[in-house]
Amino acid sequence: MNRSELVAALSERAEVTRKDADAVLTALAETVGDVVAKGDEKVTVPGFLTFERISRAARTARNPQTGDPLEIPAGYGVKVSAGSKLKEAAKGK
Repeated sequence: MNRSELVAALSERAEVTRKDADAVLTALAETVGDVVAKGDEKVTVPGFLTFERISRAARTARNPQTGDPLEIPAGYGVKVSAGSKLKEAAKGK
């Protein structure tokens, strides 16, 4: 499902216009992005998803072509965890 299909499905289920559904989806994405960028808290949609920023330590890797070691600096990533309702849906229940 791509973004336009998701917006169409949301507008149909919530009985709102596609423009309103798109605005809500955009606002959700921006809000989650802002909170994750700050990194001091996580965003939880109860039973569905949890988004949080994680720290990654510096590490040594290898260049696959030459085999030379590479130093990868410390950084951040995003962890997305499925909630119980989403896990049940994936099982087909």
